[in-house]
Amino acid sequence: MCGITGFITHDREASVEARDDLLDRMCRSIEYRGPDEQGTLVRGRAALGMRRLSIIDIRTGQQPIFNEDESRAIVFNGEIYNFQELRPELEAAGHNFKTNSDTEVILHAFEEFGEECVKRLRGMFAFAIWDFRDQSLFLARDRAGKKPLFYTRTPQGDFVFGSELKTLLVHGQTPRQVDLSALDAYLTFGYVPEEFCILKGVEKLQPGHWLKFADGSITTKQYWDFELGNPDPGPDENEWAEMVRAKITDAVRARLISEVPLGAFLSGGVDSSTVVGVMSQLSDRPVKTFSIGFEEDSFDELKFARLASKRFGTDHHEFIVTPDLFDVLDKIVTHFDEPFADQSSLPTFMLSKMAREHVTVVLSGDGGDELFGGYSRYLIERSRDRFSAIPRAIRSGLMRPIGQILPHGTIGKNFIYNISLDPVERYLDSVSSFNQARRSQLYTGDLKVAMNGSGSAAASIFEELSKKGPQRDPLARLLYLDCKTYLPGDILTKVDRMTMASSLEARVPLLDHELIDLVTRIPSDLKLKGSDPKYILKKAMKGLVPDEILYREKQGFGVPVGEWINRQLRSRIDEDLSNKRTIERGYFDPAYLKILRKEHAEGRRDHSNSLWVLWMLELWFRAYIDA
Repeated sequence: MCGITGFITHDREASVEARDDLLDRMCRSIEYRGPDEQGTLVRGRAALGMRRLSIIDIRTGQQPIFNEDESRAIVFNGEIYNFQELRPELEAAGHNFKTNSDTEVILHAFEEFGEECVKRLRGMFAFAIWDFRDQSLFLARDRAGKKPLFYTRTPQGDFVFGSELKTLLVHGQTPRQVDLSALDAYLTFGYVPEEFCILKGVEKLQPGHWLKFADGSITTKQYWDFELGNPDPGPDENEWAEMVRAKITDAVRARLISEVPLGAFLSGGVDSSTVVGVMSQLSDRPVKTFSIGFEEDSFDELKFARLASKRFGTDHHEFIVTPDLFDVLDKIVTHFDEPFADQSSLPTFMLSKMAREHVTVVLSGDGGDELFGGYSRYLIERSRDRFSAIPRAIRSGLMRPIGQILPHGTIGKNFIYNISLDPVERYLDSVSSFNQARRSQLYTGDLKVAMNGSGSAAASIFEELSKKGPQRDPLARLLYLDCKTYLPGDILTKVDRMTMASSLEARVPLLDHELIDLVTRIPSDLKLKGSDPKYILKKAMKGLVPDEILYREKQGFGVPVGEWINRQLRSRIDEDLSNKRTIERGYFDPAYLKILRKEHAEGRRDHSNSLWVLWMLELWFRAYIDA
């Protein structure tokens, strides 16, 4: 696991010393992603750099790595789990290897297969290959989006890339101007989706895409997607369960390769217990597991983590999160680079910090809910789908205006508005931190004018994805939307940034692309069967994972922010959101902000999530714009 960065300069006469110094500073800005060593290359127009967290081929895997005649060079972030299988094939084709690293396998695979090499890679990756002969740069990102990759074309003409946005800012040619569409999307989702970046002119290479920069032009292409909506009716549920268990075992086994200590996050839920259970079967020693809990009983899951640990005989470690740990929030904000409001980032940060004291690599259970239909919102959406039978003219012409004109705080206002929408709009409304109606109340007139009637950025994403995704299967459509938005934009972003903040590598076996390709072919009624979410995964894991975990009510990685806001954090949030410089930004209506704070303080409505979203945004402004 590493961090990569670099730039291709437009100025062929630029000083090598100046570029070397700049690249060094860009690399050091993400030193925590790779504390073991730094590698840089400045030659011709190219400057490639990386920070290394040594996991595989510790002795000879230093980057950048060259091909035989040094006409190409690569920097790479991630792990390729099938590199030992690919190497003999490449050697047979005439490629000579100087290291035992997966990085060199990628480089030779690119030489052998060209852009199609990405389809041969099993793992998580973001890499850059510079070709000195034709002066071209090739970037690629893994299928699900586990590893991040930002890029920009600067006003001066340089092409700059990096694992994190801060490397682009260190480069110095990226203006710190807020992209209002990204801001609108953040306030909708609580994170900035992959289609946007919070700063104008910066983009993220989309999951499952590659990019080529040559002759001053940028070309991108998608090479993989979630193929939901075309179920295979052949196997019965027993056969599906057997295939799922076998493929999960294979995915976990592939991720146990490591030259450094390895463990696992264990929440006590179905997904993490599945991963740890399979690890315990494959390991010849107790698996090191790490869990986190809260003083508030309604949010504490440690009893289930302990149950799983006892069943699997793990070497278990626990940590309790308390509100006094919020002095780390400013640090967390700087690690995300963009506004990020998932409250579970705090315990994930603390859990990673604890785990790093014992291991360098952890396996996590992320991705199971998006693949197997585990979120409760899928059940809620299915129950509301019956309202789609009401003629659209009645829903949009009668019900929606009622939902909009009812006074703020009226019971049933949000429900009436929600069921008046079409299915995709309804789901977006349900998952929004601030839905379209509330954003209209939140935004100042000046912000609305500045957005120039561009409408909802989030709605445009959902509309575009709904055209590409499944059309006839309602659950498959929702899973596709989540796999393309929430999974990479929130879940995988959180896992990457919070583990890397402690120089910890996280591997996600449930998002192995071979497992994904299998699970996307399973009929939806075996994922959400009746009112039982993740039915086929539970059936596959029965006998391994305790029934008390398989069939308990889903809790998720909840955080008692509402209680903390009412107590320890209340004065700080009130002060920050009513602060003069917050108001003078001109984005939000001060009167509406006051209503949110007042209603929450008086217990009339729970606005904890809304206040958290706004507070995280303000902390981001202070760290990245004001500073």
